[in-house]
Amino acid sequence: MSYRGSKKAAIFGAGGQLGVELTCVLRDRGYEVQGFDRSDVDICDAAAVENALMQADPAIVFNAAAYNMVDVAEREPLAAFQTNALAVRNCAMACRQLDAQLVHYSTDYVFDGFAGRPYTESDKPHPLGAYAVSKYAGELYAEAYLENPLIIRTSGLYGPGGLHTARGNFIELMLRLARGSQPIRVVEDHVATPTYAPALAERTAQLLARGATGVFHVAGGTPISWFDFARMIFRLAGVAPELRPTSDREYRTDAKRPKFSALSNAKMESLGVAPMPSIEEAVADYFARRGEHAQRQSASLKAIS
Repeated sequence: MSYRGSKKAAIFGAGGQLGVELTCVLRDRGYEVQGFDRSDVDICDAAAVENALMQADPAIVFNAAAYNMVDVAEREPLAAFQTNALAVRNCAMACRQLDAQLVHYSTDYVFDGFAGRPYTESDKPHPLGAYAVSKYAGELYAEAYLENPLIIRTSGLYGPGGLHTARGNFIELMLRLARGSQPIRVVEDHVATPTYAPALAERTAQLLARGATGVFHVAGGTPISWFDFARMIFRLAGVAPELRPTSDREYRTDAKRPKFSALSNAKMESLGVAPMPSIEEAVADYFARRGEHAQRQSASLKAIS
């Protein structure tokens, strides 16, 4: 997994769900990792990005930072475009200066969801809203400025890092709602491939080890509706809140979302990369790590008291 013969890597969005997993995976492989969070570097500032990377001098740059407030993006499309598109241009230009590899993460939302089957890398993108347009533009910027970027599209990311981030993830949202007294309504007519962040980080490393470039889909593997995903989460968590199916006709949002945005991992697997774990295995592992985190927190509080 080397580039320019160096074992240095830089990660933008290092404090997010994916960034924390990438840091662990890379360090396990002997990489010297420099992580940047929003407070460290504003990736919308081209000079700041260039300065940070010049000092770090990485062989590989991972852009795991993103503006992912899909509905808010309809009210502030410029903010979404600056972070998801122009910031990718900043990273790509800096990588070109340094002769560094860029790994950029994109989304299933670049598709319109009308195919009715898992999307492959050869399917033509057709984004439906401001967020989706900004993410697709980011892909185009990476390809415009670099000869060999690795662009990884994923879907519905969740990981233990969500315990520490302000917005959490779908699992934490469901568990938070389960503690309330109101019925929980989740759409059953939207299907995706929710993706476990530790597995995504590991498959990223495997793709790089094989010298992969271009666009790859790395997602949860099995298409599932958000309603069925919520039901699985509650079953594995051992809780039984009142869960009701709804549809996008009943549950209107500012942004139009693709109804069937599942991604196919066939291209990734054709290179010999390990298939993604089943969704049930991934969620079970998430809860195991969540329990370990709770135990560590409890032990810390006891030590303080």
